[in-house]
Amino acid sequence: MTSDPARPRWLALVLVRLIAASVAVLGVVLLANGDELSRKLLGGAIVVVALWTMAIVPRALAHRWRSPIE
Repeated sequence: MTSDPARPRWLALVLVRLIAASVAVLGVVLLANGDELSRKLLGGAIVVVALWTMAIVPRALAHRWRSPIE
């Protein structure tokens, strides 16, 4: 049985998305429960970075792993 490189790559993409979504939830919690402006800004920055990570990093990894067209 040959090992397919697509499975671990797919798992890596899914893990990146799950971790980024978890971090975004943490940012939303900071936004909702932040008493000070600094905590709200930190929460907003965390949400923005997590959403950017969810959008860009999986696409960049997929582009890097793309097989050459024969």
